[in-house]
Amino acid sequence: MSFKYLCRKCGTCCHDIEEKELGYIKRIPLYPEEVEKLIKIAKERDIEFRVIEDLVFPDVENKKVYVVTYRILLDNENQCCTFYDNNIGCTIHNIKPLACQAYPLALKNVDAFNFQISIDPLCNFVVAEYNNLKKVDLEKLKDIFEYEFPKAEKFFRKNKKLMLKIRQLEFEKKIKISREISITDYNKALKEWDREEISVGKEKS
Repeated sequence: MSFKYLCRKCGTCCHDIEEKELGYIKRIPLYPEEVEKLIKIAKERDIEFRVIEDLVFPDVENKKVYVVTYRILLDNENQCCTFYDNNIGCTIHNIKPLACQAYPLALKNVDAFNFQISIDPLCNFVVAEYNNLKKVDLEKLKDIFEYEFPKAEKFFRKNKKLMLKIRQLEFEKKIKISREISITDYNKALKEWDREEISVGKEKS
């Protein structure tokens, strides 16, 4: 048995999906530099593009919020990514964000500082090939997702570097990230404190 992942351009990964019972909400995480690039493209095309902060760390020492990633707001009329077209699929395929390049492989949060690579069960290819995918090992998985797996690994490495940078700043006592901040204080911080984006060097392809 030999098969390869082939995107069906169905847009499942680009639309707003919420599974309330599972506590699942569709996320398309973007790094700050990716946001800048997509804002420029959206302006050139005269289309609306909005993001919201995704992974953030409130620094209680300096009263500042460190932003690691953003996510695309899928609250437009079609509840989908601005750059998705019903007829051709992704209109920025060659320059789309790393999270999209890796799909249907994705990062799953174990906790605030740790991630693992998983396969999105909502992808139509995964649904159709589920019984076959259950039988494959890691090496076969790399073969099936020949293009996507390296991108998922790249995404994973970049996030690990970002988390390491946060930890390094803590170790140097330049920041203090509270692990026990209350929801009330957390929301207050998000509302009142200044922002600073966290970034690391460009990943090799």
